[in-house]
Amino acid sequence: MSEKKDTQVKKVAIICAKGTIEDVYAALVMANGAVMEGMEAKLFFTFFGLDAITKKQMNKLHTATVGNPAMRMPGGLPFPSLLGVIPGVEAGVSAMMRSQMDKLDIPPVDEFLDMITAGGGEIYACKLAVDMFKLKKENLSNHVIDIITIGDFYSMAGGEGSQIIFT
Repeated sequence: MSEKKDTQVKKVAIICAKGTIEDVYAALVMANGAVMEGMEAKLFFTFFGLDAITKKQMNKLHTATVGNPAMRMPGGLPFPSLLGVIPGVEAGVSAMMRSQMDKLDIPPVDEFLDMITAGGGEIYACKLAVDMFKLKKENLSNHVIDIITIGDFYSMAGGEGSQIIFT
């Protein structure tokens, strides 16, 4: 008789490399969902994803309007990418996105980080990106445990039942 192997996800390690509302919130929603399900969750913010954990930027994220093939206008029509270069359009689209999120009671980034860390989730910043953008620990959210290398992140991301997710 064969023994059934446990394939349940026990830990998620999420890498957020983009700083748009849709990319950052994808990482935050997945991490929050993981901690709510009793899983271990570790978030690693790198490159433009650092905006999500940089104090000056974290609650000022924008939606990408140029080159975003999934962008839709009201009614479902494709959003002409050329419109995104008109001054004020990106800010307007981002404001609409935040308004829709407010209606759904989706918290701002700093509150989302509060929820994730209160549930046991861990937040890390990428050393290479922090150095590249000339940031310091004091520029980052207090939720950030440490500034680490990707090798450090991989070493803590492993184990049976672990998944690495890249957003």
